[in-house]
Amino acid sequence: MSGGFTLASLRDAAAQVHAQMPPTPQYDWPLLQGLAGARLWVKHENHTPAGAFKVRGGIVYVERLLARGQRPLGLVSATRGNHGQSIARAARAHGVPVTIFVPHGNSREKNAAMRAFGAELVETGHDFQAAREAAQRFAADRGWHMVPSFHDDLVAGVASYALELFDALPGLDVVFVPIGLGSGACGLIAARDALGLKTEIVGVVSAGAPTYALSLAAGRPVPHEVSTQIGDGMACRVPEPAALAMLGKGLARVVTVSDDELMHSMCTLYEATHQVAEGAGAAALAAARKEPERARLSGRQVAVVLTGGNVDREVYARVLVED
Repeated sequence: MSGGFTLASLRDAAAQVHAQMPPTPQYDWPLLQGLAGARLWVKHENHTPAGAFKVRGGIVYVERLLARGQRPLGLVSATRGNHGQSIARAARAHGVPVTIFVPHGNSREKNAAMRAFGAELVETGHDFQAAREAAQRFAADRGWHMVPSFHDDLVAGVASYALELFDALPGLDVVFVPIGLGSGACGLIAARDALGLKTEIVGVVSAGAPTYALSLAAGRPVPHEVSTQIGDGMACRVPEPAALAMLGKGLARVVTVSDDELMHSMCTLYEATHQVAEGAGAAALAAARKEPERARLSGRQVAVVLTGGNVDREVYARVLVED
């Protein structure tokens, strides 16, 4: 991975994305104004064809792989759901078989969506890392192409949402974005830097999946067990070194949010916007409304990235009732 993203290369990736889907909106919902002591915008990545920002990365990764003449026998990857939908959708568009590995107990509805996009699904292991290791073994045994969860082409693809946001709102002071394995936050950093903007980017991690917060504080990878019950899109046990390096240089700070805070913000987003957010999708709002961060935001232009809305019905119903 090079990590050297030029504005031209990001615009090219965005063109590939926009050939398959329109830009998503960013709205300043009236009922959210004042929650963080700032004018607050929501970037709606729950409006993509797969309900989450990850779909952008799969488009670019698979198209660039095939453009290099590397048509594989099949594609393999591991996911908690949104990355898998992205790769399955992109593979189907080009007639390439795809097998996706997920951990046991993964989201039932995300699993159904991946199958609907044409993926063969394998459930194995107790968490994402275990599923990823099984996927790597499967790819080696079959001679199929292993699609990583973090790669320059994935970052370039998801950076298209950041270009849309910054093109629409070039005066943004702060953007909050959740961190799973890191492609979404790195896409924001890449776009911000390529555009020469000074916008602060604040990463958000789950208290039940703190590996990136611990690793960034230590300056080295610090794996940590995952316990979050609601932030499955942030449930990373082992950090990606390339993502860690980019985040360490590009983030202003990191905010940690609890499952209770995620659920409360899922409810707030529904009440204020009637938008469905999964746990990770509500993480940016949860961080923006936390103290002592609110004092940093007073009078500023702030955006939160609603990264996805793919939450199982029974989980969402429980969240809405229990909040």
